[in-house]
Amino acid sequence: MFHVEECILYRDFTQGDILKDMIAALSLCCQEPDAPEKSAPLFYSCMSRLVEMADTYGFCGNLWNNYLTYLLVNHENAFSTSCEITGPKPGSLNQLALHDFTIFKDLFHLDFSAFEKFYGAASCCHLISHYENAPGSGKQFNERIKNRLCTLSTLLEQAETPEKFMGYMTDFYRDFGVGKLGLHKAFRLEHKGTDGKVEIVPITRIAHVHLDDLVGYEIAKKKLIDNTEAFLNNKPANNCLLFGDAGTGKSSSIKAILNQYYDRGLRIIEVYKHQFQDLNDVIAQIKNRQYKFIIYMDDLSFEDFEIEYKYLKAVIEGGLERKPDNILIYATSNRRHLVRERFSDKEDRNDDLHTNDTVQEKLSLVSRFGVTIYFGSPEKKEFQQIVLTLARRHHINMDEQELLLKANAWELQHGGLSGRTAQQFIDYLLGQQE
Repeated sequence: MFHVEECILYRDFTQGDILKDMIAALSLCCQEPDAPEKSAPLFYSCMSRLVEMADTYGFCGNLWNNYLTYLLVNHENAFSTSCEITGPKPGSLNQLALHDFTIFKDLFHLDFSAFEKFYGAASCCHLISHYENAPGSGKQFNERIKNRLCTLSTLLEQAETPEKFMGYMTDFYRDFGVGKLGLHKAFRLEHKGTDGKVEIVPITRIAHVHLDDLVGYEIAKKKLIDNTEAFLNNKPANNCLLFGDAGTGKSSSIKAILNQYYDRGLRIIEVYKHQFQDLNDVIAQIKNRQYKFIIYMDDLSFEDFEIEYKYLKAVIEGGLERKPDNILIYATSNRRHLVRERFSDKEDRNDDLHTNDTVQEKLSLVSRFGVTIYFGSPEKKEFQQIVLTLARRHHINMDEQELLLKANAWELQHGGLSGRTAQQFIDYLLGQQE
């Protein structure tokens, strides 16, 4: 039998109900070998839940091994978190992990086809080991994550020794990390449960934008790249504010940075204004992890009656606790100074005795961003160059003069000169192709 209860590090799995019930069903099979009907309900319940997981995550092949792999890559314990991004470290944790992996290695060789003799050929047990999923299935994982897990599952099944099994797991933790922070690139905040505690939730579908996809803005992109690389190389780096005209690629640049540096341990957590009061809780959850986190605030601005920016000021630079070295804040905004200013702020006849203090209070937030990067609307020729570049990239065969005439007409009716307008024009042309 499988002695899962003897595991030291790998226990108390969040989704360990199938493992627990399968072990119980196998125990019943051994205790009552002449009465398959006693273990059948629990066994078939496990099969049902394995299939549901396959639909949710897009698993195929050996669903039992995929499930076990899912448990191992998501379990955050002293060993797995010590290995994430940096690789294994010397110490007794390695022997404890090897003990647990020895138990799990045996679990990977559970032969479901053998159960057809026990429950009957009509039980379809063999399908659990050779499951074919529909193309594009999987609501929780994208294709990249699903393939990564299925590949690891196959490697673990083929491991000749517990040491080899452990080597595959530590390689995975080093290359990709552990848990939701390891599998996913981007996250948002949600309040779940009755305790009201903020939870970091993965964003499963994100745009695969790359820096080369953004035409122009070379100086702006270089400033962003240089700051991010310094951050990843454990050198001093600054919080960044990307400001300028709408549709100029500010948000796309942040997404491109994430896609470029994800494999070096970069992660992004998207935060909205009404969630600023949760920032201290979020930082407490991530400050001791091996990843580098960018807390991302899109389209950041405040009206003069909104006070959420005071929370942000304290978190960025002002509280007693120093901001952890693995966290930066990147924000985009159409406003240079973030908080709306009025002429009345500077007039002596208002109610504030110290008008300069009012002005400085509203400017103090932006001063906490050490790097500010300007994204301005392109000139006419720059806009046309963006259109031509995007047209070539998408293989649009049209006379250049005709293309630019149509692009000029489009921008006059759809928001003016910007990279976003150019992309929308190209999308329109692609939609018209037969």
